[in-house]
Amino acid sequence: MADAATTLLEIEAIKQLKARYCRFLDTKQWDDWRTLFADDFVSDTSPSGGKLITGADEFVAFVRGTLEKQPTVHQVHAPEITVTSDTTATGIWALEDVVRLTPGVNLNGRGHYHETYEKVDGRWLIKTSTLTRVREDFFNPLISVRLSPRLRQAGAALARRFSA
Repeated sequence: MADAATTLLEIEAIKQLKARYCRFLDTKQWDDWRTLFADDFVSDTSPSGGKLITGADEFVAFVRGTLEKQPTVHQVHAPEITVTSDTTATGIWALEDVVRLTPGVNLNGRGHYHETYEKVDGRWLIKTSTLTRVREDFFNPLISVRLSPRLRQAGAALARRFSA
């Protein structure tokens, strides 16, 4: 295992990776965003009402198709990063995001990214990411409504039933 200084440099490199993740996603730089993921990347948003997607190309295509025309703001902070070997690491990030769902309807979500990373050819990549939510508020310029976890789960189950 590396010395403390090297470990801190690796942690900083992972922080930079996640900062680029947010910036490229919010500025819709899809080709640059794709370079941040391992080819066999796995995204699991099922704990927050989404789905499991395997493959970086599939994930980027899905997100692009969903958010290309939607303004988004992703902010991550308070990282808990553990370097587990010279080429692997884990991380948990607190998340707050704002997504415009439709004109006049926005989502302000709070939760966590639980991630694994791998170092390939000297570059850290995101290997897996699981999104969990602790709070979701839907709002427009006139009202704001908190969506409880129970109601969100019921809505997600209903949406999956109609999309199947």
